[in-house]
Amino acid sequence: MKYKVLVVDDEEKIRETISDILSDEDYEVICSNDGEDAIKKILLEDIDAVLLDVMLPKKGGMAVLDYIHSEFPLIPALIISGHGDIKMAVEAMKKGAYDFLEKPLAFERILNSIRNAVKLKELQMENLNLKSKIEPVQFVGNSRGIQEILAKLPQIAQSDASVLITGENGTGKELVARMIHSYSLRKNFPFISINCAAIPETLIESELFGFEKGAFTGAFRQKKGKFETAHRGTLFLDEIGDLSLAAQAKVLRAVQEKEIQRVGSNEIIKVDVRLITATNKDITDEIRQGKFRQDLFYRLNVIPISIPPLRERKDDIEPLILYFIDELATKRGKTASLSRAAIHILENRNWGGNVRELRNFIERMIILNNKAKIEAEDVMKLLYSEENNIDFKYEKMNLREAKHDFEKKLILNRLISMNNNITKTAESLKIERTYLHRKIKELKIDSDLELTEE
Repeated sequence: MKYKVLVVDDEEKIRETISDILSDEDYEVICSNDGEDAIKKILLEDIDAVLLDVMLPKKGGMAVLDYIHSEFPLIPALIISGHGDIKMAVEAMKKGAYDFLEKPLAFERILNSIRNAVKLKELQMENLNLKSKIEPVQFVGNSRGIQEILAKLPQIAQSDASVLITGENGTGKELVARMIHSYSLRKNFPFISINCAAIPETLIESELFGFEKGAFTGAFRQKKGKFETAHRGTLFLDEIGDLSLAAQAKVLRAVQEKEIQRVGSNEIIKVDVRLITATNKDITDEIRQGKFRQDLFYRLNVIPISIPPLRERKDDIEPLILYFIDELATKRGKTASLSRAAIHILENRNWGGNVRELRNFIERMIILNNKAKIEAEDVMKLLYSEENNIDFKYEKMNLREAKHDFEKKLILNRLISMNNNITKTAESLKIERTYLHRKIKELKIDSDLELTEE
């Protein structure tokens, strides 16, 4: 693989000389003579390192360095200058420069610095990949339907064809998408996920394709969209059936042409992404109703995967329970298990929210029970309280005790459903965050959960 180096200098002879030297060492070299053009090339090309002059027309080298450090922090930038001094070198290093080289340039020094810089970038990419493997992606399931899906994933992953995953909410569509990415040749590059249903229609295009400064009210700076962020990796569009027809047209173009335009810009940006989409809707029915483009469906549905709901794979419930108990109890430093009778009750319950609902129930059960072994009676009590808004033990409580217990369960359940996010939980309960913090402390919930503010 050839490393790609961008040489940015307003002096043509310097660009040519550096280009010749790097080309002789088997680097692919791209040249630019001003700061604005350099940024365009960084956006359009897969750059591995930048040699950047300080004194540039249109946009200075330090401004370009700021941009690289902010938007592409893994790309090492080597500052070169004929006007440099110690103060400028210190400033460049503070801004994230990998090295500082003074003119006249010592070409052996350039080669050594470039070699080390691209090796550092490779190492950083490997570290990111290793971090993603610390908690390996795992889909738990012994049922025939799930095993057939899992058996096909490695082969599916080797292709760049679009995948459309269908299934009810909570069945594990994103998990399957992550597994495809982890098996693929793109695994060392980003996996970017976006829930199309969670973004307002007025903002979805800017989220997907990015925007330029001043493109609309509130666009105070340029921002890359998900397609750009996922460049060379995988883009997962969840709930694709909720995209507006206008956004669908732009996604179709991105898939067909492998290029996008930011909102407020005529600039064409090439993107290389593996697209995986998912939906809980019947897309063929949406097409009949005129809500989904048929041509986009054909582009997305090259490889279809349908995940059956949990009620159709009862064989998976016990292994899922055991997996969640091990994961969630270990996380809290507890030891927990379920009796055979308790598991039998959960196996015969209709989990409308599928695996997600089952996991949330197991988490509540572990938090609310201090027993090492959870029995059928404990499961029945929790199920009964959730389905009937009452608990057997309330019969022996006074009003204050019952209120305390109910508030704790309500807040705890809502926190879990909001992934322990304080802001979202407060909004859901329609209370102030400060009041929620006070109640969490008063009810002694914070010791059970790892809470986040945003």
